[in-house]
Amino acid sequence: MEKEVFAATGRRKEAVARAVLTPGEGKFTINGRSIADYLQRESLVENAQRPLVITETLGTVNVQCKAQGGGSSGQSGAVRLAVSRALVLMNPDFRRPLRSGGLLTRDAREVERKKYGRPKARKRFQYSKR
Repeated sequence: MEKEVFAATGRRKEAVARAVLTPGEGKFTINGRSIADYLQRESLVENAQRPLVITETLGTVNVQCKAQGGGSSGQSGAVRLAVSRALVLMNPDFRRPLRSGGLLTRDAREVERKKYGRPKARKRFQYSKR
């Protein structure tokens, strides 16, 4: 007998995450490591687990994620979006609370490119009158 498996992809900045949800006892792993061990900062762990908290499924599903690219903050956001999308596939009734919490919206903000003649994207060199 096959277990029900729900998979989805999430992106944020340069990070991409693929989440797989299965009914279980609440294990949450990213790249084979526990979520607290992988993300290290409590705020990032809470951010990634927020969809499970809102839908009250924190101890009832196992989450396995593969995250790559970007930094820890971007990966946390990508995991959050992937888990949210997978929860909607698992139960369409979760769509309304996740949408009202802003968890199904892809954060499209990207790093602005550096322009020539400037030290950074918008910063200018100090003007000298004399």
